[in-house]
Amino acid sequence: GSRSGSRGMSVYEKTFTLKDEDHTMGNAVRYMLNKNPQVSLAGYSVPHPMEKSVNVRVQTTGEVTATAAMRDALLDIISVCDHVHDTFDTAVADFKAKQPAPMDADSK
Repeated sequence: GSRSGSRGMSVYEKTFTLKDEDHTMGNAVRYMLNKNPQVSLAGYSVPHPMEKSVNVRVQTTGEVTATAAMRDALLDIISVCDHVHDTFDTAVADFKAKQPAPMDADSK
């Protein structure tokens, strides 16, 4: 058999290694990937508890590349984080606005 290096490899299936990450990011990426109907398989593993990296396996249906699906999942995570951040900031501002105002010497 020929060993061209590309045998069995495809742009539709790929394993990504996320350095300096753990189960938090691995599970978030896996969740977002699995929400994508163009992803047929997504999972992650932590190679060793003492090693700070996560391997994320992605296989798509062939409609999009694994890299595109991964990029979309990461962008979705950013959107969720932005939404949570904005919602939190709004809630803090609303809370502060409802607090009784300090006594103002100028009010009549």
